[in-house]
Amino acid sequence: MSAWAPKRFWKEAVAEHCDGGFTVRLDGRPVRTPAKTLLVLPTLAMAQAIAAEWDAQEGILRPETMPATRAANSAIDKVAPQMDAVVEEVARYGGSDLLCYRAEAPAELVARQEAGWGPWLDWATQSLGAPLRVTQGVIHVDQPPESLARLKAEVARATPFELAALHDLVAITGSLVLGLATARGRLPPDAAFDLSRIDEHWQAEQWGEDEEAAVLEAAKRQALRDAGRFYGLCG
Repeated sequence: MSAWAPKRFWKEAVAEHCDGGFTVRLDGRPVRTPAKTLLVLPTLAMAQAIAAEWDAQEGILRPETMPATRAANSAIDKVAPQMDAVVEEVARYGGSDLLCYRAEAPAELVARQEAGWGPWLDWATQSLGAPLRVTQGVIHVDQPPESLARLKAEVARATPFELAALHDLVAITGSLVLGLATARGRLPPDAAFDLSRIDEHWQAEQWGEDEEAAVLEAAKRQALRDAGRFYGLCG
């Protein structure tokens, strides 16, 4: 017996003003989150994007095709009630940022990492006031406490909706620096993803691409694009 799945029951999804912001209504009925909270959104653009996702559904509802809806639900149901914990989780990536851990060899990979990652560590120093130490290998290197504090302050400035997106930007790339640069519009999501995959792409060049790994990488790339788009809808 197949599992039950919700089916489309509405004719039209419309983005509208509501108390506290904007919402989406299905034939006049307000959309609610999985926790049954009214879907109140910060911008009309976000509400319109979510309404478009609902309008695009045909037959059975497919949540995997509704990234903005899922991100908004997460912001309301999961992030907002525990902002301090989520800020801490995201900021923790600064202490072990991908960009700080370099290969010892071969020389071409070392050079590729420096060319790709060095400019963004420079950006963190100049724009965020957060210089980070670089090391070779995987042994943990302690970062300057004042830099970590500044990076955490940047994360803490986010709204629940921005933080939901920033969480994915950082977790997918493994880099707080790349995540913040993407959120600030300094780095396109695809470029950030490619920078985060320098090691993996190097290995694929040497040994060939694994089909299963390629499918997983494509899914992660799309998730990063979705997170970048959602962040842009926040303001």
